Formats: sequence, structure tokens, C-alpha cells
Amino acid sequence: MTYTIRAGGLERHTPAEVLRIEPWGPDALRVRAASGTIDPAAPGALEGPGPCPQGGASVSEDGGARLVNGRIAVEATAHGRLRFLDTASGRELLAERSPHAHHAGGRVHAAGGRTEQSFQAYDGERLHGLGQHLHGRLDQKGCVIDLVQSNTVAAVPFLHSSRGYGLLWNNPATGRVELGADATRWTADAGGRIDYWITAGDTPARILDSYTRATGRPPLLPEWGSGFWQSRLRYRTQDELLAVAREYRERGLPLSVIVCDFFHWPRMGDWRFEESEWPDPAAMVEELSELGVKLAVSVWPTVEPGSDTHDELRSAGHLVREADGGLLTFPWPSRYGGDALTRPMAYYDATHPGARAALWRRLKDNYRSLGVACFWLDACEPDLPPDRADRAVYAAGPAAEAANLYPLEHVRGVADGLRAEGEDRPLSLIRSAWAGSQAHGALLWSGDIPTTFDSLGRQIRAGLNVAMSGIPWWTTDIGGFFGGDPDDPAYRELLIRWFQYGTFSPVMRLHGDREPNFPAFATDMTGGPNEIWSYGEEAYGILRDHLVLRERLRPYLRSLSEEAHRTGAPPMRPLFFDFPEDARAWEVDDQFLLGPDVLVAPVYEAGVRARRVYLPPGARWLDPVTGRVLEGGRTLDAPAPLERVPVFVRDGADVADRLTP
Repeated sequence: MTYTIRAGGLERHTPAEVLRIEPWGPDALRVRAASGTIDPAAPGALEGPGPCPQGGASVSEDGGARLVNGRIAVEATAHGRLRFLDTASGRELLAERSPHAHHAGGRVHAAGGRTEQSFQAYDGERLHGLGQHLHGRLDQKGCVIDLVQSNTVAAVPFLHSSRGYGLLWNNPATGRVELGADATRWTADAGGRIDYWITAGDTPARILDSYTRATGRPPLLPEWGSGFWQSRLRYRTQDELLAVAREYRERGLPLSVIVCDFFHWPRMGDWRFEESEWPDPAAMVEELSELGVKLAVSVWPTVEPGSDTHDELRSAGHLVREADGGLLTFPWPSRYGGDALTRPMAYYDATHPGARAALWRRLKDNYRSLGVACFWLDACEPDLPPDRADRAVYAAGPAAEAANLYPLEHVRGVADGLRAEGEDRPLSLIRSAWAGSQAHGALLWSGDIPTTFDSLGRQIRAGLNVAMSGIPWWTTDIGGFFGGDPDDPAYRELLIRWFQYGTFSPVMRLHGDREPNFPAFATDMTGGPNEIWSYGEEAYGILRDHLVLRERLRPYLRSLSEEAHRTGAPPMRPLFFDFPEDARAWEVDDQFLLGPDVLVAPVYEAGVRARRVYLPPGARWLDPVTGRVLEGGRTLDAPAPLERVPVFVRDGADVADRLTP
């Protein structure tokens, strides 16, 4: 039962467990445990371990062991309990704890392949990351987070701690993490394995650098990605979409991307334009290109009987199966569904490499060959009710073991296809994500969200946690998704405030199902107008000014893209990212930094015309509207008239000229 040193790491074999601890990249360790054997090919997010600084492993006479890798060390007791230390200070970062009495270690291997990993909890610890959750909190201490994908939820099991460590739960099983006052506990519903990676760093930037080195750096953002994206539910025809793009040009408004939403195809799974409504997509893309606009198209993973691909994918085993045999199906809207307007849809299996290749062939032939720049990978959780999602069987395994892989493998397949075509900056708009999605150009958005000020406030915190999960490119439906009357003054105010927030978001995209709506899932399903001139003259002037401002910010965003590609630093980030020594910066959850130099304080309450703003110490802050320079380390009441939100610039930063009226 003693530890052995093997390949620079530690192993311990007992009748109940095999435990392996090894260096995995600079300042990081990987821990794996199983009641049987450890499968080296088990799916996860970690790339190769890469070079590791010298440290070393040792075994003590009392049966314990120690392993050092740069900034991090682990001490293992003879009973198998682990304690992680910062080697620079000797301080405890994290330690396992027993889940119940008479259990020696922090790991549980239970019946049915369920596993648990318990750690100590610490007073004052702040916990961030874990993907996208709309609970409205930046610090998630005290939360129970389900590790299950769904619309508006992206379960990315990476946790950033204010104690100076980051931890990846490298297991795609469904489960949960409980961030309690007395313990932190990770649970996997199936699969029979524990696999986590932990790194130490003295700043959040170092921790995200280490994490993205281990799971993949994000590609550079395409030049067109930083501009304004116009979208609505939905442009029904080629003429309708082109008319909008032409009006942007006629009005002298900058536009980078226009989005073609769902039901532009004949049947789900055809993955091509319907001929009568989109008679000449090649000419459409050519005209858009002349206007300086890229086209993004919606791609759903659902496959309808009678579609171009259904029988081909089924014969090849490229569709998701049901636990009791046959195909997993769920009734979903169809343009050819008869009176019911729904048909049983199957789902292409993104975890199967052959299915990914088959999808890409269609996307390449039917869209990319025409010049389509970007794919909107909608409903890629995949979108199933829980009782159906639990019964899915993927090529990678049953849902309980592997479901969280789906969005990662989906975006990987499209990125691989784009790279094979010579595109070294793949970018896909995607509704869900898992650890490592950033390496394949994932642009995550927050799904189908309400059109309320409360919803806007939740986006601010959600976006910052996405940033602390290693995903730099994130966006929301500006104005929310469900409804919104363009003629309602109250909604116009919300739209303006959301648009202002979007101006300083990593990607700026206007989308939503505005009133008046056509009946849901009718053949002509569409929302009302959603262009910036749709909200009255006062709103139009404010939105136009912010479009121009966004255009001026694009060179700055280009530099932030380069930083993200090089180090993993997210463009939009919490104040503590750049000011980790400032205790107050860790408490502020409704402001953010766009890069190191721009501080933004969104307005997310109706009728508000001023708000409290905290300026971190260690810098002087310029108000570009008044020209005043203020010392940091202070809180002030900043004006927030309807036409703008408070924005401050680090004094001396080059970007200041781009924010000055």
C-alpha cells in the first residue's frame, strides 16, 4: 500500500483503489483514481502534459509521499489523503477531507460507477468560473452547480479560487459540484473514475494561463468578429436579409456580420438553403461581401426523417441511440410536419468522429463553398428535456458518463473542418460549451433569456464567470430573447442599456424574438423588427453612436485577441483579474474591465441615471467625457444619462483617444 515513483509521478495500489499523481504542465498536477484500472484513453479536456519544471517525487519512511512541480506540491499521507501546497509560501491551497466518518481519504467509489471527491472548505474563499449559469452571482461560494448542459447553461467544470489555485474536474460525466461552507464536493454520476487537474498561481492571470496551456489556447478572433452582428428571429428570405444589409449601408452604419437563423432549410438535417426562399445564396454572399458584411448561418444537430442525411447517418451509426435500443428521438418543429407541425427528430452524434466528418462535408459543400464565414451551432447541448437527455447513448458512452462532451466535440468538428480549408481563426457561435471549447474557436452566448432588467444584471455576472472559465469570446442576445415590444418606451430603455453593455462585450450581437410574433413554430415563424432603427428616433441616435464607438474600439479588441491567444487572458474580466492585491476588487460584481485599460459600469435597472462606481487603486482613471483624471482606490457616484453608461480609462492608455467624444 505504499507509494511508488513511476515516470516522475506517484502511484499507490490498494485493494480498493489505484491512485496516480503526476506533473501535468508547469506548476500543475493531475490526479486520477479508480477502483479498478485507470484508463489512459478516457475522454477529457487535457492535452499532453507538456514540459514540467524540475521538482521531484519522494516517499517517506512513514508511508507518505511528496511530489513537487514548480509552484505546486502535493503531500500524500499513508492513508491516501492529499494536501496541495504553494511551494513559494508553504501555504495550503487545498486539501482533501473525508466525506463521512471512518472514511480515510477524500475519494468515494460508489455502486454504479458514481464517484465523489471531497475537499476542505475555507472561510473567505471566493470561487469563480464553472462556465455559464444565470443565478446572478459572480462569487459562487455557497452554490450547488449541476454539471449538466442546457439552454442558458454551459457546464464548464473549471473552478478558480481566490486562494491561488485553479481546479479542472476532468470528467465529462453529468454530476454536480457543491461549494458548501464546510466542504467542496465534486460528483460524477457514472464512469467509475476520478480525474482532476490543479494548478497554483499568484494571480488569476497566471492561473488562466496555466489552464489554457493545458486545455488549449483560443485562436485569434477573425477580424470581422469584433464588429457589430445583426440578427433577429428570423430573416425568412434572401431578399429580406439583403434588404437589411443594404439599409445599414445606406444609413452609413457599420455592420460586420448578419445572421441567417433557423428554418432557412427544407428539413432539419438537410443543412442547406431552401431553394424557393433562398434562390441564389452564392449571389447573396457575394453582395454581402461587397458591402463588407460576412454571413453566419444557423446549424442545428437535429435530423428529420426524409431529410437529405437521415438514412445515411442512421446506416453509418452516426445518430444518438436510446438506452433501450433504437434511435433517441424527440418531437420537434418541422416545416413539413402537417397539422401538428412537429415530427420525431433524431440527433447527430457529435462524439463520433465519423458523424463530425459527415456533418462537415455537408457544411462545406452547402455553405462554406458559397463563402459563408461562420456557423451558428444552435441547440448543441443537445436541446432535450431531462427525461430524454438521461436516456441518450453516445459513441463516447451513456449520457451519465459522457454527455458533457457533446458541445466540445461539436465545435471541434467544425473547427477541424475550417482549419482543413485553411482557416486558422475558426469561430463558431455556440449555445453550450465544455472545458477546452475555447481551443476550437467557441463563441458562447447565453441562450434564450428573458427581456428584463433582472436578466441583464444576471448576464454581467454570467459573462465574467465565463471569462474565468477560460472562454474569451462570449456574447448575449442584446435586448434579451423572449419578446420585447419595439414601440414600448420601457422596453426601449432596456434595449438601450443592453446595447451599451454589448458595446463593451467581447462580441456585440443584436438578436431576439421581438413582438409582434408569428405563432410559434408556424411555417412563417418570425419575430418583429430588430434593427437599430426599429426603436424610435431617440433610441436610434443612441444606438448609432454606440455602433460608431464599437467601430473605434476594434483596434483595441484586436490587441486583446492577441493577448487571449497568447496567454488565455479574457478580454472582458472582473476587476480582480488586473487588481488581485485589492480586496475591494474581489467584491465588485457589477463592473468589469475590457482588457487592462477600460473600466465599464453597466446600468441594469430601469430609470437609473447615476450609479456607484469603484475605481481600483494603483492606477489613475480618466473620465473620457469630462476629461477629469481621478486617483484610484475610491468610490464615486458617476452620471449615467440614458445616452451613456459610466466608462473610465486607465490614464495614459492609448485607447483613451478612441473613447473621447
